[in-house]
Amino acid sequence: MRIAVPAETEAQETRVAASPETVKKYIALGAQVTVQSGAGKSAGVTDGEYSAAGATIAANAKEALAEADLVLTVRRPSTAILSAIKRGAHVISIMDPYGQDAALNAMAAAGVNAFAMEFMPRITRAQVMDVLSSQANLAGYRAVIDGAGEYGRALPMMMTAAGTVPAARMFIMGVGVAGLQAIATARRLGAIVTATDVRPATKEQVESLGAKFIAVEDEEFKQAETSGGYAKEMSPEYKAKQAALVASHIAKQDIVITTALIPGRPAPKLITADMVHSMRAGSVIVDLAVERGGNCELAKPGETVITENGVHIVGHLNVPGRLAATASSLYAKNLLAFVETMIDKETKNLSPKWDDELVKATLLTKDGAIVHPNFLPKQ
Repeated sequence: MRIAVPAETEAQETRVAASPETVKKYIALGAQVTVQSGAGKSAGVTDGEYSAAGATIAANAKEALAEADLVLTVRRPSTAILSAIKRGAHVISIMDPYGQDAALNAMAAAGVNAFAMEFMPRITRAQVMDVLSSQANLAGYRAVIDGAGEYGRALPMMMTAAGTVPAARMFIMGVGVAGLQAIATARRLGAIVTATDVRPATKEQVESLGAKFIAVEDEEFKQAETSGGYAKEMSPEYKAKQAALVASHIAKQDIVITTALIPGRPAPKLITADMVHSMRAGSVIVDLAVERGGNCELAKPGETVITENGVHIVGHLNVPGRLAATASSLYAKNLLAFVETMIDKETKNLSPKWDDELVKATLLTKDGAIVHPNFLPKQ
């Protein structure tokens, strides 16, 4: 069983799909691991560390991928990477497949068995494989740090001989994994924190972290959650009521962090230009959904926009990658936990159980065809 870890090809991707720790564990499971030279550089992992863990270092991607049975990446493999992978190999990564028909067809044509880690079901046995949670947790933390850095003032209240410094007011929009970590981080740093979400179950979570919950709590709000724990699309009437409440609240905030995403859809617009213009000069918005179109109407991917009224709108790409070493370590462990379920303990070969619920939920392409039900042609 040969496992390959090529270097990521997207410019903004700083993470790597294996750590020296997981390399050792793959080898203990009977695998031969090849890592492309420099693959871990941006995450602070040297070729020497991989080599010491037992990996072979390849000079380039083609050499790393030669005869690999399993390819581990962070982002969906590029066309160049796909062309170097043998037919029938397994590829595991964050695939980001929605709206990417050409990429899906390319993987099917390449004959690879492609698994999307972000489709891992949220069940007990798969918690350790949940890349959305591991990466969103770090994104929520980093968003607060980035917001505080851009704000340029202290977050906690300080009583000094020269006078009192008031605590900053921070508003978290969207209380998933990222939002909850943002609340916890902001509270630890001493900010006055409020938060909102359309899912009623989050109110108790918000309050348990010491923040105040802000929402229009009507009958629609009480039904606003899917069986899988995700937010539902709300009615235009509810959106209007919630927007009015949020507009009056945002005008008083120093830092706003938005985290709202709906799987397979563009990010919902939560902050309009008028809301931005109501905020004080020097206040900050950190939009964690900017790669999906953004929760803030004025956010721009990869940029920090400063509006005419002095509001800073932060649109960093790949926020987990801003903590590359930590993000890579967690992601590598997510992958290892999934791969372990596919290895035959006796033969030490890859042998996925195609009827396993984890495999069925994540498998995008197999035997030259797209097989995931979300991406099959509509009948």
